[in-house]
Amino acid sequence: MNIHAIELERATGRPLMSSFHARYSIGEFTGSAAVTSFLSLQLGPLCSTLVCSALMTIAIVSAWPGLLATGSRQQGPLFVLPHRSVLLVAVLAAITFLVEGAMLDRSALLLVGRDLLPEEHGGLGCMLFSIAMTAGRLCGYAVVARIGERATLMLETLPIVAGFFAVVAAPVALIAMAGFLLIGLGISNVVPVLCRRAGKQKVMPVGLAIAVITTAGYAGILVGPASIGFVAHMVGLPLAFGMLGALMCIATLSARMMMTDHR
Repeated sequence: MNIHAIELERATGRPLMSSFHARYSIGEFTGSAAVTSFLSLQLGPLCSTLVCSALMTIAIVSAWPGLLATGSRQQGPLFVLPHRSVLLVAVLAAITFLVEGAMLDRSALLLVGRDLLPEEHGGLGCMLFSIAMTAGRLCGYAVVARIGERATLMLETLPIVAGFFAVVAAPVALIAMAGFLLIGLGISNVVPVLCRRAGKQKVMPVGLAIAVITTAGYAGILVGPASIGFVAHMVGLPLAFGMLGALMCIATLSARMMMTDHR
């Protein structure tokens, strides 16, 4: 998806990466909603999975004729050591995915543990975070086109800080819900911008650079929930979430260094 988006951006001259990631988020939300609906209709896990797999196959086959032929353009070695500038982007991607993973797996525990919501409504925070992130990505094209990548990353620090502060210090559920919305909006375009920077750099093949960033990102989303659980065991979940906010601020405020390093 990322490589295809980069090729399409080159062909059109438009910052489309956020739109691709928005569709990914929509698909993630739609897929989970579809499986939940199928299970509620007593179809069973196997049947629900098969139905979703069939729908996904139909979508892939339908989209296949419109895909750009990017594979034949890849030149150079199949493996190279990542350049330091690409490693910087990969670290920032890992931090972002770590925060996303923590939101998916730990937000309900925070809300329920602080008696802000009953257990049956604990998933509301994660749902609002996902909706806000999708909305932010749908608007990402216009934002990046107007103010640029560096300003986009740096301005997203503000809703991230406000959101984490609201989530950690909220005395009532409504303020915490607003915090999850702000975090989702703030984090929405970080990964698309990072992938776009990987597509623009000239120090290593684009396909390999995207692979490095994707690997680091998904390592973060896998390690995130476990590491946050470990930290929360020592200092408490609210403080652990506050540390997540600080990490995300490091990622967004590194925009100037990242943009300079890729020239």
